Parts: sequence; C-alpha cells; structure tokens
Amino acid sequence: MIFDVLTLFPAMFSGPTTESILKRAQQAGLITIRLHNIRDWATDRHRTADDAPYGGGAGMVMKAVPLAAAIRAALALEPKAPPAPVILLSPDGTPFTQALAHELAQQPRLVLLCGHYEGLDERVREALVTHEVSIGDYVLTGGELAAMVLIDAVARLCPGVIDAASISEESHSDGLLEYPHYTRPAVWEERPVPPVLLSGHHGEVARWRREERLRRTLARRPDLLPHAYVAGQLSQADLRFLAELGWMP
Repeated sequence: MIFDVLTLFPAMFSGPTTESILKRAQQAGLITIRLHNIRDWATDRHRTADDAPYGGGAGMVMKAVPLAAAIRAALALEPKAPPAPVILLSPDGTPFTQALAHELAQQPRLVLLCGHYEGLDERVREALVTHEVSIGDYVLTGGELAAMVLIDAVARLCPGVIDAASISEESHSDGLLEYPHYTRPAVWEERPVPPVLLSGHHGEVARWRREERLRRTLARRPDLLPHAYVAGQLSQADLRFLAELGWMP
C-alpha cells in the first residue's frame, strides 16, 4: 500500500514513520510512505504556500495554486492505477474509526492532505478532495499528526504488517474492547494473575477472555454495546452474561 502525504512540514514525519512497525513494514515492501513538500509547487522565489484570507480575519489560508499542483503531481505518480482517494485531515471530517481504517486499508493507495493555518482555499476542497477525515473533536495546529495516526492505524491492517491473529480481538475489532493481558511473574506486588490463565484449559481461557471483553466494554464504553448488538456481534451467551451484569439491549 502507498501513502502519499502532502505537507508543509515533512520533517515532522521523521520518527513516527521511521521506527517500529512502520519501519519494518516499509523495509519489507509492504507499505510505502512518500512525503511531498507542498512548497515545492509554489511559484515564487520565497516558496509561499499561504496568504491572507479574502474578507479579512485572523490567520493565513493555504493557497490554491501550489496545493492543487501538489495533489495533481502526487496523483500522476501512478498513472496506470485507479484514482486514489484524496483525504483531507480536518476537524470537519468524518470521524476516524476502526471500521473506516479497515475500509481505507482495502485501497492500494491513499493521498493524505495535511491542512495548516486557518485551513485551505475552499476551491481546492471542492475540486480535488474526495474525503475528509477527523481523528477527534478537537483542533490541532495542522493535519500532520492526524495523518500519522491514520497511517499507523491503516498500515497495521495491511496484509503481512501484523499477524492477523493479533488483530482479530483488539479493541474495536468487533465492537468490543480488548481483554486484559498478563505475563510473568505470576505474582507481582501481591497481585496474582487470574488462575484461569494458568490452567492450560484453552476453552476456559477463551470464555474468560470473552467475558472480560464484555465486562470491560460495559464498564468503560457502554455506548458500544448497542451497536455491537444491532450488528449481530453478541451471541446468546454474551447476552446472558451481560444480563448478569445488569445490561439489557
């Protein structure tokens, strides 16, 4: 999978995209992250990519000409491929969820546009942006950090990047939170590991983990349970256990 990232500050991506899983995924050829400095498409000697807004007001606005040229240049890098989604990272966008991460992971390429300052010229939004995504109901100084979050969440779902078994029961993978994890020592500061995990009984371990996912979701994110119920992700055994905890659909 290819991520083409358009940004005014490419140096911000050093570190997050060059360490850990993303580094290994790139080395293995599973994903490619290409950074494009929007200023490279500016038309003046100062490489100006922003200007004062029409109508007055505080802040600056990203200019249409270099921004559009950068997007079109990125799209042209794969002329034989289907048109890639052009995603603006924006607080106005669709909330970023695990379901959306799975949907985006099916694409062979994503073009990510990092807004900055007061935003970008609306005409570029209308002409070239196909999707807008928000990572939360708050405002950042720019779209770079949001783009890093999206890359990390989507890349780990690409085949081969992470073992599929590690993903299947993660938080939000099926509408529930993940179960607790433990490792050695078996007792730490007088806190023992739950005995069932030491029993060697795989069926009982699986049941305990499922019940802990339900218990944790009810305690921490009860808003997720109705969605899981409507989506058919709760079994009759799940519903019986939740009823014991006081939750009914």
